[in-house]
Amino acid sequence: MKSPNWTRDEAILLLDLYFSINERTDVSKLEQMQELSDTLNALRIHPLSVRPPMFRNRSGIELKLGNLLAIDPHYKGVGIQNGSKLDRQIFEEFAGRREDLRRLANQIRSIAAHPVLNDKLAEIESADSFDNGVDEGAVVFRLHKFRERDKSIVAKKKRVEMAKSGKLVCEVCAFNFTEVYGDLGLGFIECHHRRPLSTLQPDEKTRLKDLALVCSNCHRMLHRQLETLSVEALKEIFEANRL
Repeated sequence: MKSPNWTRDEAILLLDLYFSINERTDVSKLEQMQELSDTLNALRIHPLSVRPPMFRNRSGIELKLGNLLAIDPHYKGVGIQNGSKLDRQIFEEFAGRREDLRRLANQIRSIAAHPVLNDKLAEIESADSFDNGVDEGAVVFRLHKFRERDKSIVAKKKRVEMAKSGKLVCEVCAFNFTEVYGDLGLGFIECHHRRPLSTLQPDEKTRLKDLALVCSNCHRMLHRQLETLSVEALKEIFEANRL
């Protein structure tokens, strides 16, 4: 069985290792490659059913590091030439942004360290909205969606708003599902997690102020520029373009 192609999340972790492997003095290069192998195997990016016995092992990681050597303009050797387009894309994207790279890698590693959360995130589809062009890969995006779907805090958010105003309306466009759909829309509205992806950590709890009540259309628009577009900014866009 052939190993599945590397994903953006995995490539971020690999490049972070590439740049840091010679900087660490506390562990050997072999130990650092094994650490990455353990992290990649802990993540639920690829189902167990598609993983061969040697999935993302140390030897495979060493080969991928060789692919990065072939891309690195500062490397005077040859490297291994059969790298992927993703290898080059991630290298060119983050070679001059080491701090951002380390932050993203740390986020992914922190999620990998939570097996129960990993299992829950694996159940969340990411393809429906992961077209937002942000740095973060699918793992952190799934954490965002997981926070939005926390049933207890979402229900509490709705209760608080109903007690306050007696209705549930989109905080961007003021759409009211009950007014448009009657009983069918009673109590229906979506929740958007306001916090930027770059700030999300697996140990944190979602607070009421982290959530915004939005309609389905506005929620999709917010996800198109998830890292930079706030609820307030989208409301300004809506107001400026409404008929």
